[in-house]
Amino acid sequence: MSSAEAGDVFHRARGRTLDAFSSEKEREWKGPFYFIQGADPQFGLMKAWSTGDCDNGGDEWGQEMRLTEQAVEAINKLNPKPKFFVLCGDLIHAMPGTPWRKEQTKDLQQVLKAVDQDIPLVLVSGNHDLGNVPTAETVEEFCQTWGDDYFSFWVGGVLFLVLNSQFFYDASKCPALKQAQDHWLDQQLSIAQQKRCQHAIVFQHIPLFLQSIDEDDDYFNLTKAVRKELADKLTGAGFYLLVFLHARRRCQISLQMVVSHHVIAGN
Repeated sequence: MSSAEAGDVFHRARGRTLDAFSSEKEREWKGPFYFIQGADPQFGLMKAWSTGDCDNGGDEWGQEMRLTEQAVEAINKLNPKPKFFVLCGDLIHAMPGTPWRKEQTKDLQQVLKAVDQDIPLVLVSGNHDLGNVPTAETVEEFCQTWGDDYFSFWVGGVLFLVLNSQFFYDASKCPALKQAQDHWLDQQLSIAQQKRCQHAIVFQHIPLFLQSIDEDDDYFNLTKAVRKELADKLTGAGFYLLVFLHARRRCQISLQMVVSHHVIAGN
């Protein structure tokens, strides 16, 4: 599938916004609505997991395709339609520079093309999409394939932020990109405070924490210093809900966090 063919569906996040919605028209609260959130279709994981080689395995992904197709079919039957369908990272299993990445991407895009055209896709980057330690090259590859790695958009008076959580996890190989997102995020939080939006929600892949903001650092959370700084920023700007993936657990503090279940499974 060429970039031109995929562009209308997979590149709606560009210029740090989502072109599916007009920010001017959508900034006013008009009453309740809903969206669909899933994550970790992670084509290739099940075979890799079954063989015990999650780093290099994953040469089959038929089961993941069927499960994702079933999810798409269910979403398309919903009435009224959801405002959008967000996938919070680990779109495929193959890490950058490993086998099967191109093929997994092609098959996932083929499945997602079947989503009703009136239900925009919102695509979030995960560690398998960018690498555990992202580089400028892996971030550029993601943006070329799926659209911007971080952006904001308004729907029905709600401000949504999509963040690249790999920058919070380890940006040692792309510090300038992390600094750019940090600066952009500060601007977005200032806007949220000024506009006094009805609600504000964040999507990212790695959760701040799993059970407690004071828990030990782990593969499945952000470090204490990072999580506390980010939580303070978000709560200070009025954000009340964060939606994550990466681990199958839920937790709550004053800043409500939902660590989502997966479409399939992932890490």
